[in-house]
Amino acid sequence: QVQLVESGGGLVQPGGSLRLSCVASGIIFRNYAMGWYRQAPGKQRELVAAISSGGTRNYADSVKGRFTISRDNGKNTVYLQMTSLKPEDTAVYYCNADATSAAGARLHYWGQGTQVTVSS
Repeated sequence: QVQLVESGGGLVQPGGSLRLSCVASGIIFRNYAMGWYRQAPGKQRELVAAISSGGTRNYADSVKGRFTISRDNGKNTVYLQMTSLKPEDTAVYYCNADATSAAGARLHYWGQGTQVTVSS
């Protein structure tokens, strides 16, 4: 059974920082690209940051220079360090794992989400 469990969300003031964590189980973590997505009320879910199995990172333009994604394959964990937070960063943040099986099937899993609220 695959599980992605996020933690680290909460309420923070503008300009503050948070670190999100996502612990994966039931998958061979090192083989998966990992991503963080977010969904604000009334908006579509969007990609925030992703890191490939080889460590290549990419970011949404809106978070470049403020957010950093990293992974620890020994701990089956992906992190999202968020700094200089803005009210528009308020959303539910979801962890995602993505890979392709040897048979060519798409393997795609989601966590349950963690709320991040940026407000004074």
